[in-house]
Amino acid sequence: MPALNDPIKMSLIALLCWSLSGPAAINLCAQNPTQEQGDVIRVFTNLVQTDVMVFNKEGRVINGLNREDFVLKIDGKEKPIEFFERVTAGSNEEAQLAAARGTSAPATAGPRKGPVPLDGGRTVFFYVDDLHMDLQGVVATKKLVKRFLDDEMGQNDEVAITSASGQIGFLQQLTDNKVVLSTALERIQVRPYNVRDMDRPPMNEYQAMLIEDNDFEVTEYFIDETIRLNPGIMRDTAANMVRTRAHTMLQMASHITLGTLAGLETLIRRANRLPGRKLVFFISSGFFLDNRNSDARDRLQRITSVAARTGVVIYSMDARGLVATLNDASTETNFDPSGRLVRSTMGELTASQDGMHALAKDTGGRAVFNTNDLKPGLAGALKETSFYYLLAWKPERQVNPNSRFHHIEVSIPSRSDLIVRVRRGFFDTEPESEARKKEEKTQPDNSAVDKQIQEALAAPYPDRHLPISLTLNYLQTPDKGLRLSASMQVPAEFLTFAPENGQHQAVLTVMGAFFDERGQRGETFSGKINVTAGAAEVAKGYKRDLSYTYPVTVPAGLYQVRVAAKDEKSGVVGSAHDWVQIPDLTNGKLAMSSLLLGERTDTGIAPVSTNTATPNETVGLSVNHRFKSNSYLRFLVFAYNAIRATNDGMPDVAIQIQLVRDNQPVLTTSLKRIATEGIADLARLPYAAEIPLQGLPLGFYRLHVTMIDRISKQSSTQQARFEIY
Repeated sequence: MPALNDPIKMSLIALLCWSLSGPAAINLCAQNPTQEQGDVIRVFTNLVQTDVMVFNKEGRVINGLNREDFVLKIDGKEKPIEFFERVTAGSNEEAQLAAARGTSAPATAGPRKGPVPLDGGRTVFFYVDDLHMDLQGVVATKKLVKRFLDDEMGQNDEVAITSASGQIGFLQQLTDNKVVLSTALERIQVRPYNVRDMDRPPMNEYQAMLIEDNDFEVTEYFIDETIRLNPGIMRDTAANMVRTRAHTMLQMASHITLGTLAGLETLIRRANRLPGRKLVFFISSGFFLDNRNSDARDRLQRITSVAARTGVVIYSMDARGLVATLNDASTETNFDPSGRLVRSTMGELTASQDGMHALAKDTGGRAVFNTNDLKPGLAGALKETSFYYLLAWKPERQVNPNSRFHHIEVSIPSRSDLIVRVRRGFFDTEPESEARKKEEKTQPDNSAVDKQIQEALAAPYPDRHLPISLTLNYLQTPDKGLRLSASMQVPAEFLTFAPENGQHQAVLTVMGAFFDERGQRGETFSGKINVTAGAAEVAKGYKRDLSYTYPVTVPAGLYQVRVAAKDEKSGVVGSAHDWVQIPDLTNGKLAMSSLLLGERTDTGIAPVSTNTATPNETVGLSVNHRFKSNSYLRFLVFAYNAIRATNDGMPDVAIQIQLVRDNQPVLTTSLKRIATEGIADLARLPYAAEIPLQGLPLGFYRLHVTMIDRISKQSSTQQARFEIY
């Protein structure tokens, strides 16, 4: 286990000085970023592909099958399997999917020793249908999602909590920041679903659907009751009143249901830009599919097709739990001694689950219904989607494919005991992303530069065509208060050099904006970085990454920073997003600054455990948090609001450091008191140390630093993500 060297002399103050300086463009050492790939299924490429999951009767994943075991049929016609691969989510999934598409595998920096467990992470969406959910459903949903965040969310997972009503607002974004996710979850409040009217006798939505579908017993019951409550009216008049009530109620209900489905479709379409397979947990209290007053079933088929193209698997979960009937003590029911309503409405619960069941089944997922504990269903979904088979075939080009829906069938004839779960099908239409590409080709590369970057900033997900690293650091300063710095970095190998004035030059335009948790835009910045390489040979081998830092003074709160950049010579645009929680230092509670990370190599400065360090031996701030496996990770952190002892006026703060990988600690130090000797400003108590990375497996880690004020009995924790390559 690597040992920890501490404390580092104030040579690390170079980190602090750089992060607090004004806007600056700085060249750092070359490092190769990881590029991400596109969606799982694409039509009109060389091959069309789908993911397939196979289980035994006990529900266990079967992972030892071969290409010849599968039979693939499209619209009932058997197709040869042109590409076959076993895919383990989170390992070499991206390389395998890239091979199926005929594209290049993700770039890596340095040799990797096989798959890295879970380092790819999972992309998980929670889509909460709060338009069809009562208080009990909201409470159950919050409990389920909170359990996931606390117990199931992996170190490298990215999660989004979204709602049909949009009440979560700006926080409805994909992130690995649990503070953001917890805040988003708290924003979900009950929005009572009620399409009943005040007329008598009471009529619910399902009864209205039966009346619209000319169910004899239900229609006659309401006509009879209407006549009884309105003596003297004709039967035809009563029938018209009943049908008008039902139609009005269904129109109101269909509008709400279409809102739910439209939000889900938008979520899935936007996921097209994300790599790998995506899981969507669709949590609802059920809704009805009304074909007469809406196109709900057509929308379901569209959602199924879009999910196939974007690699989305839907798991539907009924927030009502285990129920026998939809009527409860709060529901006003009709007096029905003849039992006509009871007989006709026995299928109400099942009908309210039909749409959810179809979405899950047709996208290769599963429905979790009729249980008061949804956690096993969620855990099972995460487990069973960790391995799948990728099958690809050559599509048949159609003369007029716009309205054709292709049905997919996959079977294993030699193993009839196995359960095969596959997507239902897809529309044979051109992907939306291809249409956007055609529009872009009609414009000059350098037209509307500001518009292109603004669109990248406003996009729901970062654009990885131009890789950008983004790091947010905050510190409390004596003269300017809370200072937040946004540092971005672009690898030089992704820049395009072109001859200009006898030299080769690359130009990078950068832009960024600060947002609060409500989505209100604050300070913005923009600038250009010019790089001159001289001769063409020098430009080809240029490896000095470009960095840009912009600091702002902000109050305490939750912030998102979005940055974008454009390579002027090629027109390629990229963007990055990140969140930061800045503590309130006015409440007197123990708090910490950001963890400022740097790297020391073996050939660099003298070991910090000796007393030979000088102020000239500095380590630069790392923006991309990628460190060589034979180097040392250095960090600097400050403690704020540490209480001072009454006897000597000194604070007593202990610190513990932990390295975590795949949610498991690989290094944990004992509590150690932070030295205060020679520290002039005890209001900002510094601590610096370094960790040797030699011997640690390659992959992603989190650095956890915990401080405990032993006088006030308060604690504070900070963490930072980094990669060893």
